[in-house]
Order: sequence, then structure tokens, then C-alpha cells
Amino acid sequence: MGEPVRQLSRERVLAAAVAIADADGLGALTMRSLAAALHAKPMSLYHYIRNKEELLDALVDGVFAEIDLPVPGGDWRAEVRRRCLSARAVLARHPWALTLIETRTSPGPATLRHHDAMLGVLRGGGFSLPMTAHAYAIIDAYVFGFVLQEASLPFDTGDAATQVADAIMAGFAAGEYPHLVEFATGHVNQPGYHFGGQFTFGLDLILDALANAA
Repeated sequence: MGEPVRQLSRERVLAAAVAIADADGLGALTMRSLAAALHAKPMSLYHYIRNKEELLDALVDGVFAEIDLPVPGGDWRAEVRRRCLSARAVLARHPWALTLIETRTSPGPATLRHHDAMLGVLRGGGFSLPMTAHAYAIIDAYVFGFVLQEASLPFDTGDAATQVADAIMAGFAAGEYPHLVEFATGHVNQPGYHFGGQFTFGLDLILDALANAA
């Protein structure tokens, strides 16, 4: 006898959708592929998700639910930093989310709670409304941009970065591109190099600048 079919629920449907998107990207996520992953008929999913648009909204809300909420009333810098580190980790787990976050127009409760907490932390830290807008935009531009850049790199470890740098430099003529050679040999090829290590340096630089501008 085969395994018994598990009862469907909204939570199971969303979890399966995340698994498909994580494994194969958003292009692979359809109501039909979702139903197949759940060993269900496509029409049965509409008891839990009205349509594809509602599914995408729910996926974005689920991503925001995974990100650590900053706590208004605490030290704004520490709270924003903790949130940004968490956001980077969550978005790295779900790289497809970057293409959705800024496009959805029906935010769910976790998304709204997240934005409200971020605004509350910044306002509680003494930022004016205009400076709050500047700070939030700059912070997220940095976090989202870094995650996108990191995901696009042709390597993910220090050893792989060294191999890529060596392969590129092998095609240089002697004395050609001296600054690239210096950077690759003096920095990228050094023990312990990891592109992701740049994240906290840049984040702290932005937070320092915002603290001075608040």
C-alpha cells in the first residue's frame, strides 16, 4: 500500500510553493506544478488560494515573516543592523523573492508588521519623517542590491573566487591591467577572502552615515 495522502491546508500549499520556487525559480511555479508536488488535483488548490496573484502575495508575506522584526524603543542602530543581517540571510535562502517584493500591491499582515516596525525603530531613533524615508530606502537598496550581486557571482567561496581570478588573469598580457592584477593577487587571492564579508562593512558604513545625518 502507498503512503496515505496528507490533508491539504493553506500552510501545506504555501510550503510546497516555496519549495518549488527555491529549487527551480518562480518560472517553475504554476498551479499545475504546485498541485503535482502536493499529489492533488489543480482545482483542489483553489479552496486555499484563490488564484496565482494571491499565491504570490502570500509568498512575499511569508518571506517577511521569516525576517527578524526590529523592536521599536530599542537602540535603533542595533535593531536595524539585526534586521538587515536577518533579511540578507532570508533573501539568500529565497532569491526569487527579490523579483516580487517591490511589485506586489496587496501586502499581507507580516509585510505590514515588518514595515511598521522598521518605521517605528527609525522614528524612535530620532529620525524625522523625511529622514526616515531616506534611511529606509537607502538601507533596503543596499541589502537588496548586495543579495542580488552575491547571488549573481560565478563563485560562492573563497577558493572558487581565487580560481576565477586566476583564470581571468591567465589571459592578461604581461603588464596589462596592473590594478586588476594587484587587487586579485593582493586581496582576492589572500587566505580568508569571501565576497560576503563585505556586507557588514558596508552596512556599518551606511548606519554610521545615517547616525550623523539624523
